[in-house]
Amino acid sequence: MSDPFVVVGADAAGLSAASKFRREAPDREVVVFEKGRWISYAYCGTPYFIEGRIERMSDLLSLSPSEVDERGIDLRRGHEVVAVDPAGKTVTVEPADGDAFEQPYGDLLVATGGRASTGPFDVRGVDGAFTLHNMDAAAAIDAYIAEPDAYDPDRADVSAVDRERVERNAAMPAPETAAIVGGGYVGVEMAEALSGRDLDVHVFQRSDDLIPPFGEAVGERVEAELVDEGVTVHTGSPVKGLVGDDRIGSVAFDGETFPVDMAVVGVGIRPNTGLLDGTGVELGEGGAISIDEHGRTSLPDVYAAGDCATARHAVTGEPAWIPLGLTANRAGRAIGATVAGDPSPVGDVAGTAVVKAFDMEAGRVGLVEAEAAREAGFDPVRETVTAGSRSGYYPGAAPTDVTLVADRDTGRLIGGSIVGPDRAAIRIDTLATALEADMTVPEVERLDLAYAPPFSPVWDPVLVAAKVLNGKLDGE
Repeated sequence: MSDPFVVVGADAAGLSAASKFRREAPDREVVVFEKGRWISYAYCGTPYFIEGRIERMSDLLSLSPSEVDERGIDLRRGHEVVAVDPAGKTVTVEPADGDAFEQPYGDLLVATGGRASTGPFDVRGVDGAFTLHNMDAAAAIDAYIAEPDAYDPDRADVSAVDRERVERNAAMPAPETAAIVGGGYVGVEMAEALSGRDLDVHVFQRSDDLIPPFGEAVGERVEAELVDEGVTVHTGSPVKGLVGDDRIGSVAFDGETFPVDMAVVGVGIRPNTGLLDGTGVELGEGGAISIDEHGRTSLPDVYAAGDCATARHAVTGEPAWIPLGLTANRAGRAIGATVAGDPSPVGDVAGTAVVKAFDMEAGRVGLVEAEAAREAGFDPVRETVTAGSRSGYYPGAAPTDVTLVADRDTGRLIGGSIVGPDRAAIRIDTLATALEADMTVPEVERLDLAYAPPFSPVWDPVLVAAKVLNGKLDGE
């Protein structure tokens, strides 16, 4: 066939697109190239695998290569796409074994994801220093934590795993003290995971608050929860470097060195866009690939989705780069339908996210930080309230902090966050829906949310926050 749909990347966006395309266009060829050996895995579950909540690495796989083959998809692992020729409509492919070749395409999807950003911290060649952005890293960390005579190799029960790396880490003395560099999603989740493996855990955060995108109210309660669970939190403490020759020995900060025998660096990710170098493709926020509402790039017949691509922000209407799992899966599926002949929008993003820190749950959506809201052209008004998660007389009720942010001129809800130990995170979906619908704060206050003592008080915490913020807007 002369017009195959070629997909680069075999994880969330790539295989979602290929699978949808195959169902909608069964007579047209679809080829998926994957640089590595891993496909369709749940990266977000890796901290829970390391903690031991997930017993086997295979539990984190969504699709196996054989299942992909059964769908009629030509999957080629160990094949790296290194260049794209938009004029000739070909990609250059370098197999792990064999000579490079040119692959023609009718339509092309770039779904190359992102890579861990290490900032000034080079973990390569330093035993005990890790980033966590793929399954091999998760398997290596799990092996490193275990005592050499207690490690269970069956936990890494997937043939794609880097067995040599796992065995090397499993043979090392188990660590006692771990430094986590960065207090974002990865940092908070790994603090819980490593504590669950009986390590003395220290989190070093550059700013004064953990998980800054969630706002101060969330950061304060998450920090308090970590401290209550025995984690030492160093906020306002930027790490200057990792110290050690062959094995990590300490981290340097504030003119001091703190001895550790393990370090996990979680300071963000970057989009993988190198294969489009020299093509003139338009890039957007964070260096991610700019796309339109259907996932098309500025290059003809070339699409992008997932952690390497932008999307339109539901609040600002402007392109944004917010790399999250649902965004990748949803965009990939939409692009598969579009390429098959059914134009489908990839959907807006609002930055809806949730995180767990021991018994504390947190969620955020939209523009939570006042500075970000002002930069987007809004005049933000913010209010934080504390309300019960259930009727006060019902067992299990717990304080829930809700922060809502509105635009002063229009009263439109533009962001919010929620934190608490009792089903707080799932409540963020109410705010996400309100943002997508461009609702005002008075409209949110009038929502007919469910009430029963085991689930919510008569006035749900979201409604309480909207009522208070609406009163503030009325008074100004």
